[in-house]
Amino acid sequence: MPDALDSAIPWVAEHTRRYVETGGEDGHLWRGVPTLVLTTRGRRTGQSRRNALIYGQDADRYVIVASRGGDPHHPHWYRNLVDEPAVGVQVGRDKFEARARTASPEEKERLWPLMTSIWPAYAEYQARTARAIPVVILERT
Repeated sequence: MPDALDSAIPWVAEHTRRYVETGGEDGHLWRGVPTLVLTTRGRRTGQSRRNALIYGQDADRYVIVASRGGDPHHPHWYRNLVDEPAVGVQVGRDKFEARARTASPEEKERLWPLMTSIWPAYAEYQARTARAIPVVILERT
């Protein structure tokens, strides 16, 4: 993907910038949990957008959660990947293209406990919104 722009949320933008600049040496672990950088294409602008996000692993797939802290609206990055599932991913120094998809209800039932074990606040976020928080699976292409 072409030159990416960072998240509009200042602390996420700073985390993402440090992560990319250092190949994940500064940023892969954030508050004791692993993070990756997801690059999506803006559904209206066509510009690349990147965000550092907490991840889990399910075999060779990466799993992320579209929580937005329990906000009633999906995060922009999630809405972008629904429209364009071809995404870029960086895990540490490893950069690759992937296909993103929302987990099926059965997959979410299995993966939600994995993600709440990594970041327990996801359960709190779900409790504060009527929106079903999506779990997203990233598969290398």
